[in-house]
Amino acid sequence: MLQKAYGKSCLSKMQTYEWYKTFKGGREGVQDLPRAGRPSIVSTDENIEKIKNMVMDNRRLSVREVAHEVEMSHMSVHNILSEVLGMRRVAARLVPKELNFLQKEHRKAVAEDMISRASSDFTFMKRITTGDETWVYEYDMQTSQQSSEYRLENEPNPKKPRQSRSKIKVMLTVFFDYHRVVYSEFLPDGQTVNKEYYLSVMRRLRENIRRKRLDLWKNNSRILQHDNALSYTSILVREFLTKNSTNVIEQAPYSPDMASCDFSYFRNSQKELKALLSSAFKKCFEEWEKRWRICIASDGAYFEGDKINLDD
Repeated sequence: MLQKAYGKSCLSKMQTYEWYKTFKGGREGVQDLPRAGRPSIVSTDENIEKIKNMVMDNRRLSVREVAHEVEMSHMSVHNILSEVLGMRRVAARLVPKELNFLQKEHRKAVAEDMISRASSDFTFMKRITTGDETWVYEYDMQTSQQSSEYRLENEPNPKKPRQSRSKIKVMLTVFFDYHRVVYSEFLPDGQTVNKEYYLSVMRRLRENIRRKRLDLWKNNSRILQHDNALSYTSILVREFLTKNSTNVIEQAPYSPDMASCDFSYFRNSQKELKALLSSAFKKCFEEWEKRWRICIASDGAYFEGDKINLDD
């Protein structure tokens, strides 16, 4: 009879039996009966505002501490922080130093200059040769995510032996442009990256540009970009670059977040360097230009890890 009258809205057979038993026992209403414990609804405007003020006063409070203070469950506080207030707990990101006002303005000015040059000359990005060094290890440790596996509920968890990072390593110097790698070499055993060694690298790089980039070589339109390491900016190296009429782009100091190189491409060996597609280098340069714009939007402050909408 109930199914005929209410169709899909009808109670199940077991629920009907339970309510019948309850009413036969003397219950007359269908409203929830009072019970002990916290109220079922805790996300009131008052609680939300109280939690918001607590976290804004001390952003390092734990969910447990907040829950104890407002006398709410751990899960309720977590839901208010994440779902209602849209907050998440993030670890502090290490930066090279605390930038002062002038250093921020310098970073911003360099980014604005680069964007201006790229906007006025569509060949600007394609004339830049940039590079840096990175350590290449004999092997890389697998992260927890990389070693994770799909397992059934009754199967044991995968195991792997504890592993330390390889002590065998060699430094790889790589220079590339918008299209592909221009020059790369490994640091010889016992050699350090000093001004004399870097000068020899510049000579070999210049010869490779002459052989591989004839159009840039003939009209001397090539541009070099590297960071501000002491060996790079030594008088010996600068005199060599000036003597050979090499245009050099300024790199703002203490600014690894504005560097063009993404050495996630270069973790393994020269074999992988040669296998990289031209699109990988193009993407790197496009990301570089995006970093200039983010720097300007951040007023010269460090921005690595921040979510910045360039459309605003």
